[in-house]
Amino acid sequence: MPTYLVFHEVDDVEHWRNMPTREEFFGPLGVSHRIFKDPQGSNRVGLILEIPDFGKFQEAMQGDEAAEAMKRDGVHPDTLLVLEEA
Repeated sequence: MPTYLVFHEVDDVEHWRNMPTREEFFGPLGVSHRIFKDPQGSNRVGLILEIPDFGKFQEAMQGDEAAEAMKRDGVHPDTLLVLEEA
C-alpha cells in the first residue's frame, strides 16, 4: 500500500493527539495512520499514512468535512506538507 508522510502545525499538540477525528475521517477511506510529535515541543506534528486510493484521499481532503475536521483538531492547513514514498 502506498505510504505518505504528512507534516503540519497545530494549535495545541495534546488536543490534536487526543482527538478521534483522524480515525473518523481516515477510517472510511481505508487509510491507516500513525502520529508523531516534535520531541523539542514545537507545534509541528506528523503522520505516516497508508493510503489505498490517493485520488479518493485528495478528493476527500478538498471537501468541507476535511476542513471542519482540521478546524476541530486545530490544524493549520497552510502548513500542510504531504510527501509520497519514493
